[in-house]
Amino acid sequence: MSTQVNTNDRLAAAFARIAPRPALIPYVTSGYPSAQATPAVMHALVKAGADIIELGVPFSDPMADGPVIQQASEHAIRQGVGLVHVLQMVEAFRRDDQQTPVVLMGYANPIERMGQAKFVEQAQKAGVDGVLVVDYPPEEVAEFAAMMEAAGMALIFLLAPTSTDERIQQVAQVARGYVYYVSLKGVTGAGNLDVDDVAKRLDAIRRHIKVPVGVGFGIRDADSAQRVGKVADAIIIGTRLIQSMQEAVAQGEQAGTDSSGLDQRAAQAAHDWLSGISQALQSVAAPTQITEDASR
Repeated sequence: MSTQVNTNDRLAAAFARIAPRPALIPYVTSGYPSAQATPAVMHALVKAGADIIELGVPFSDPMADGPVIQQASEHAIRQGVGLVHVLQMVEAFRRDDQQTPVVLMGYANPIERMGQAKFVEQAQKAGVDGVLVVDYPPEEVAEFAAMMEAAGMALIFLLAPTSTDERIQQVAQVARGYVYYVSLKGVTGAGNLDVDDVAKRLDAIRRHIKVPVGVGFGIRDADSAQRVGKVADAIIIGTRLIQSMQEAVAQGEQAGTDSSGLDQRAAQAAHDWLSGISQALQSVAAPTQITEDASR
């Protein structure tokens, strides 16, 4: 069963619905702990307070991911999970949830193997709302961006502390939905946040970017989520969330739990951990929440 909802509308509606609170965007790896578990994990995240879900596409050489997400991705690959299966997971999720936006995050190689046109067609049919391709530079994706725009899906880009004004302007030309600001140099899960520095960089980015700016990398608990939420339009959090799932699975394996029970443990752990982050954000107001331009 596919959805015919104009996908980019869901992203814009999500930011409008929750304003002035920053959006909570959890990241999970498709196929961890199993392909069957992923739709249930997604529903658990929504129940815990997720406003948008980033769904990682497993890839063998994830240059931007730290060891925790790499391990989850390797686990999924060993089970044979690929891009086709990820789209099937989104389609399964959409049978019961037509509202929560889903953004795929991954790398160019699986899309290129499928073919850009076929990917856009299949992603739209499955109910995908946006795509972040780590290694698609904004200056080289005009044709892909046009296909995504025509299909009503958002093409989302990363910006980093090292991004120049020129790069920010390039992203501004093609970015839709929101922009993902990487708050730290390095890979996911590394380092400590300097929120004052993040705030300064967001001010510079917002001079050019007219869609919401989410912040990820280094957000590991309720305190860091609250502090970043005061300056960002969205909080993006993945490493610590996946760690909570891995810890629950490891405990289940030690107890001799079967695969179905491990899936349930992972979904419950994801729900419980994200609930704490969601509660911490309820009283936080993002300073410049952008709603009217999220789909532009």
